[in-house]
Amino acid sequence: MAVTINGSDTAAGDTGGLGFTSAEGLILTGQGSSNDVTIKNDADGTVAVIPTGTTNFGFDSGFGSAGVAYGCRAWIQLNGTGTVAIKASGNVSSITDNGTGDYTVTFATNMPDANYSYQLATSEQSGVGGGNGINANDPSTITTSSIRMEAKQLTTAYDAQSVSVAIFR
Repeated sequence: MAVTINGSDTAAGDTGGLGFTSAEGLILTGQGSSNDVTIKNDADGTVAVIPTGTTNFGFDSGFGSAGVAYGCRAWIQLNGTGTVAIKASGNVSSITDNGTGDYTVTFATNMPDANYSYQLATSEQSGVGGGNGINANDPSTITTSSIRMEAKQLTTAYDAQSVSVAIFR
């Protein structure tokens, strides 16, 4: 079955439409009672949804139903020894070495607010026993544009060989 693509944008009041603009590319618009857009597979199983009236995107990745996807908004793996350096990252513009084991990660695109969740991990300090970890509470600064954290071995700050941070919002 061939589908004709409207040569312009679709309107919010349209019950459904397929459009195209040079700036936005392909535009799919729908207006259902529970989802504005539903993508299904050939077995009629829901794969992805955009709930009516939201900008949330949900998908089913083997969980049995499509749920809102909470994506990793920023992540970084950095070398915290010597001259600190970014090994790999996404949505990170820079890092700052504030002192022994004390790092600030600055986002390329700010978070919508400072109410995000973060996961922090470090490598163990070479030659020191005990548990390893990262302390994001002392000192800790969580803003829309950055997060500051301190790597500690028990209670002693140290320059970690590898620091990993993931931000979810």
